[in-house]
Amino acid sequence: MTWVETSSPSFRARHEAAHAHDADRVLHSLERTRTRLAQLFPSTIAELTVVLHGGSISLSMTNPLLPLVWLATAPAARRYVGGWAGSDELHVLAPAALEARASAVPGSREMLALTAAALYTRRVITENNEPLNRARAPARARLGIRWAWLLEGAARYFAGQTEHARPAIARRLHEGRRPRFPPGIRDAPLLGATVIDLLARERGEPAAVALACRLHPQGARAALSAAFRGRPYLETEGAWRSHLTRLVAAA
Repeated sequence: MTWVETSSPSFRARHEAAHAHDADRVLHSLERTRTRLAQLFPSTIAELTVVLHGGSISLSMTNPLLPLVWLATAPAARRYVGGWAGSDELHVLAPAALEARASAVPGSREMLALTAAALYTRRVITENNEPLNRARAPARARLGIRWAWLLEGAARYFAGQTEHARPAIARRLHEGRRPRFPPGIRDAPLLGATVIDLLARERGEPAAVALACRLHPQGARAALSAAFRGRPYLETEGAWRSHLTRLVAAA
């Protein structure tokens, strides 16, 4: 297997020689994502390397925790766990491997095509979230779990996955227990973005950016209360559950 490198103005891709065309597609997607995020967030990141993996085994070898993340994720969202973001590198399945994961429902292929964009957005959010950015590795991991609904949700919302997620959300709501609010770790990759989507619809994307860039010291309830302008927590939860119903109805 021969590995080569392809570059764009802001990123590099490391990939098998046979995946050169796929690398160009991924880099183009990342450049578009960076341009969009630059209009919303205080800063973005350049000079990242995205490593494209031909299969799940190769990807998992770069991060032994990834299979555990997959197992900890609700079945409806597992196919959308296709990589991970490090400080200097993004590791993601190559486009052909992502396409092979897609289900037959509308939106699945489109969501998977945005996997690298979502990972990059997660990295940008980390860079702009001071409490997360300054935390040491063990503390950062704990914060990532505690605030998964926010970090995963904002990453996937701003990467554009939410608009394609309705069929997957419908499946999740028909499987397992009623999701909690805000979503727990199992539902963060799929339902976390719906919280951000609700906030952006009600208060605009700048409010969603502000929420993503700060971890409230008093926790999720306080963060959501501030984001929704002091609306009682239970009312916000009710609005979110109604929002899920609307999203599913439009699937």
